Amino acid sequence: MTDSGLETAMREVEGEIRVLEEGLRAGHLPLEPAVGRALRLSNHLMLAFAQACGHAITGLDEHADPLEVFKVFVKGDPSLNAVRDNLRELVYYRNCLASGREDALPPQPLAMTVRTLRHIYLYMRTRAIKEHGLTGA
Repeated sequence: MTDSGLETAMREVEGEIRVLEEGLRAGHLPLEPAVGRALRLSNHLMLAFAQACGHAITGLDEHADPLEVFKVFVKGDPSLNAVRDNLRELVYYRNCLASGREDALPPQPLAMTVRTLRHIYLYMRTRAIKEHGLTGA
């Protein structure tokens, strides 16, 4: 692996996902903070991947608008659009919560949040293994 930053990010996010999954199983994970955390972790993954690909990520961090981070992440590689729908789902949950529209959320939004984050991670992990020689996450 040529970029240890990507490998480190993948390991960190995997650990955070496990914490979220345990909180979900234990029944003590509040929805709004979980959605925010899922978006920050998605940003962390996308930024690490973009950096490993040599894309400029100036001015963006984990707290940036996820759709802005996505634009940098996907730049030049439309096959990365596979992440887009999962990311949009998380953004939709955030927007529903921010506007007080919990009634517009799908059934079991907490479980969906954690599983959607896991899907993003698994897709990006597979790409990182294939394209960047990731072995440690």
